[in-house]
Amino acid sequence: MTAFVPRAAALLPELVALRRALHRDPEVGLDLPRTQRRVLDALDGLGLEITTGAASTSVTAVLHGARPGPTVLLRADMDALPLTEETGLEYASTSGAMHACGHDLHTAGLVGAARLLAGARDRLAGDVVLMFQPGEEGDDGAATMIAEGVLEASGSAPVAAYAAHVVPGPAGRFGTRRGTLMAGVADLRIELHGVGGHGSRPHDAIDPVVAIAELVTALQVMITRRFSVFDPVVITVTQLAASDAINVIPETASLGATVRTLSRAADERVRGEVARLATAVAAAHGCRAVVEFSADYPVLVNDDAEADWAHDVLAETFGVARSTIAPDPLMASEDFSRVLEAVPGAFVLLAASPADADPAAWNHSPRVRFDDAVVGDLAAALATLAARRLDRAAG
Repeated sequence: MTAFVPRAAALLPELVALRRALHRDPEVGLDLPRTQRRVLDALDGLGLEITTGAASTSVTAVLHGARPGPTVLLRADMDALPLTEETGLEYASTSGAMHACGHDLHTAGLVGAARLLAGARDRLAGDVVLMFQPGEEGDDGAATMIAEGVLEASGSAPVAAYAAHVVPGPAGRFGTRRGTLMAGVADLRIELHGVGGHGSRPHDAIDPVVAIAELVTALQVMITRRFSVFDPVVITVTQLAASDAINVIPETASLGATVRTLSRAADERVRGEVARLATAVAAAHGCRAVVEFSADYPVLVNDDAEADWAHDVLAETFGVARSTIAPDPLMASEDFSRVLEAVPGAFVLLAASPADADPAAWNHSPRVRFDDAVVGDLAAALATLAARRLDRAAG
């Protein structure tokens, strides 16, 4: 199936055109009608069995091989971020939303994989489910699609699932690893309730502002003293809220934070430790704490055998210098973890920084740029993994 590489190169101009059209017109969240329409148009005529979501504008396309066999799933996320683009690109978005995480590349790459696999249908023993997912950026679109049956779309549960994500780095290099590749994430909000008053008479109030300020630093100390550096936890406080008036002590002060863990055990433990600490700090100041965790994504854990196999296939397809084993996991998160909880598989990283990006901005920056020339490699990689995995299952 290495023939997919030259075929993908031939498709590159139209895949780049699709990527740039998506980049110019990004949509945020679970409702992406224009993006969905572009995907449906791009898949038209390939002989796929297509369904669209009810709770989101997802697209599930099933490619049936010429012979019976198992199912492999390939996924691309489609949503953008609520971010004003500052790249200066000719095809930059001007809408206040931006594909700052490369999902436009992922979508175009999966469309390319669909075209490559459709052209090889007569050699496929089994089915490929193409999962075009909205709402990865905090809306848990994977859970929505799973609830609507994406894992049963072909009539049999997938034996393996694969997805790829672009990251900064020399364009065209793939990486993955056994076990944990990306962190689990939760949003944390803590409210401290006291007694409001006038700023000139703090002794008549129970001030939640000083308590919330102490809690910010106490959370950081807790991480270094309660958790092992070999199973790391990150709590980053990004929001503080208190009074709207400078001379008013408010009744309530709050913080918002993102919490990242690399194991289920650390995730469970950090919740209890945060609640205990917030309650204790609040009590020390005479306040009451309310702690809420939400918007959870589990830790993304690759299947060991599938990760090793994907690395070997990509090294064989693109050359050993272009496929590596990542030494460490990332503290970023991904809801493809939902799929990998149900199906053995592997998540793969693809470096995609343009040659003139020095230094390369990271994902979610308003200035991040990706080299859309990698979309052909992405299409070939996904198609190769799916086709080779079906071959492997057939023996």
